[in-house]
Amino acid sequence: MQTRFYNTIGCKEFEGVSPLSRRESIRVGALGAGLSLSSLLRHEALAKETPHTGSTVKRNHSIIILWMRGGPSQIDTWDPKPNAPSEIRGEFSTIATQVPGIQLSEHVPEMARMMNSWSVIRSMHYRSEDGRTDHSTGDQVCFTGYSSGPAPDQNIHPSIGSVVRKQLYRPGDLPAYVMVPRMVPGTASSYLGASCAPFETQADPASNEPFVVPNLGLDNGLSIDRISSRRKLLGDMDHLRRCVDTDGRMNAVDDFSRQAFEMVTNNKARQAFDLESEPRSVRNRYGFFPQYTPRMRAAGDCPQWPQRMLLARRLIEAGVRLVTVDCRWWDTHDDNFHALKTAFLPQFDRAYSALLGDLQERGLLETTMVVAWGEMGRSPRISSTAGRDHWPGCFSAAMAGGGIRGGRVVGSSDHHAALPKDNPKIVQDVLATLYRHVGVDVSRQYSDHAGRPHPVLPCGEPIHELF
Repeated sequence: MQTRFYNTIGCKEFEGVSPLSRRESIRVGALGAGLSLSSLLRHEALAKETPHTGSTVKRNHSIIILWMRGGPSQIDTWDPKPNAPSEIRGEFSTIATQVPGIQLSEHVPEMARMMNSWSVIRSMHYRSEDGRTDHSTGDQVCFTGYSSGPAPDQNIHPSIGSVVRKQLYRPGDLPAYVMVPRMVPGTASSYLGASCAPFETQADPASNEPFVVPNLGLDNGLSIDRISSRRKLLGDMDHLRRCVDTDGRMNAVDDFSRQAFEMVTNNKARQAFDLESEPRSVRNRYGFFPQYTPRMRAAGDCPQWPQRMLLARRLIEAGVRLVTVDCRWWDTHDDNFHALKTAFLPQFDRAYSALLGDLQERGLLETTMVVAWGEMGRSPRISSTAGRDHWPGCFSAAMAGGGIRGGRVVGSSDHHAALPKDNPKIVQDVLATLYRHVGVDVSRQYSDHAGRPHPVLPCGEPIHELF
């Protein structure tokens, strides 16, 4: 596979300040190397689809995406380079893991102790068609498998969650696709229509307030009988519009009306989202941490996403097919090492280990595939502000569950973690692995708003080395 190179690094304020030519890229390597219920009906459209070509739907299989938005440093987490020069290696030491020969950053000791439960891909990379290295561009590629459009924060193609919702959803008490707490760029449904958009919890388990998901209860004075009568009345009033509907929009309205009714009138949804009912011992296992306050302007943002991960486990256990947890904001252009060792890595190390252990103990790990990754890595060379900049050319991803064999390293990076060295993997390979796990037919095509058909994935193969 051809190695890709990038012309700029950093956010927009960094572009033009930190140009990286092809020659400089080579030199670096050579240095030693859901929508809330109240807003669902505002959206439109259902996609026209080609006939199903057939796939094995695995009805009890599910996915958790731990979205480490901002881009965690591959060198300072799961792909350390202890023999690199200090300006590449950084401040952290390495530790041995449960699996001989695999080393990790010293600040993920729990992950090291349970290395036989998860595996790491060290040769991830991607390139956008226009060479952009901003976050939203990476979001789009990693969630959809396609390059972003003119506005990277708006989906041109549907996200993996929307595709799962489209192909695998069965009417029930819970949505198929949930975002905790809100959508990020790349997670929208695009031409699959509003019925395939995620359900957003809106409320955030990371806040200090009691966690209560809006729109899951009935307003004061409403009973199940009264809301059922209102639903019937609305259905009667909409009958004429349905008769003259020619573009399919009312189908989406019907779908959402049914989902909304099922969720607010059934205890299962409220119980699944009732994080406050979780035993304190379990909540403590995932962890509560002090509020992180960055010392410098671009040193990331680290809310209490361990409790978001616990909510994801509850939702998967209740029957949700795909949960994406927003584990932002690993954008450490400044003060990278202080941020990671005092906030990001202690939180992630504890919560990730708790999540895998919790799933295993409940008999859910074999059917739940968990991927932890971001939209890029960080630059090998440390900046003058002790930070690392954007680097889509090489990054790592952690994968577990769903039949994945733990204790494996797939691919490798060069001696500076600047470029894939062997067995390079593209983001579509990860998506293909996830899709295969739940039984999505990636060859199935859906038509965009202009009527052009697109397959679920344009390329990519499941990563067989994980199994």
